[in-house]
Amino acid sequence: DGVNLASRLESACKQYFSPILISGSTREKLRGTYRIREVDRMMIKGKAKPVSIYEVMDYYSEQTFPGLSKAISLFEDGLSLYRERKWENAIEAFKGVLTFNKNDRLSVIYINRCEYMMKNPPDDEWDGVWVMKTK
Repeated sequence: DGVNLASRLESACKQYFSPILISGSTREKLRGTYRIREVDRMMIKGKAKPVSIYEVMDYYSEQTFPGLSKAISLFEDGLSLYRERKWENAIEAFKGVLTFNKNDRLSVIYINRCEYMMKNPPDDEWDGVWVMKTK
């Protein structure tokens, strides 16, 4: 099960433009202080429940991602607003992240998702979980 999940997370790295993704269970086992942001909750093939995935962001420096701590906080706000279906507010939060790092592709992914959801509102059963359809 762990090897299967690791393989899925490795594939998800490409989808989310992240070099390091970990599962929620791995995050819980970490010792020490890490700069981490939640990336998504995903239904992964072979799993019965959604898996929370996180990006470990310690590879960034102040030069490559200025204001990282503030950006992580803004991103978390945007993710909460996204899950609450507050698309316009979520877009503003994700755009705020882009003021710190215009190359944060994860924020762009969520801006695009929000814009899609505004035009194509999900049904009442939608819970913000992304379904990973590829391996």
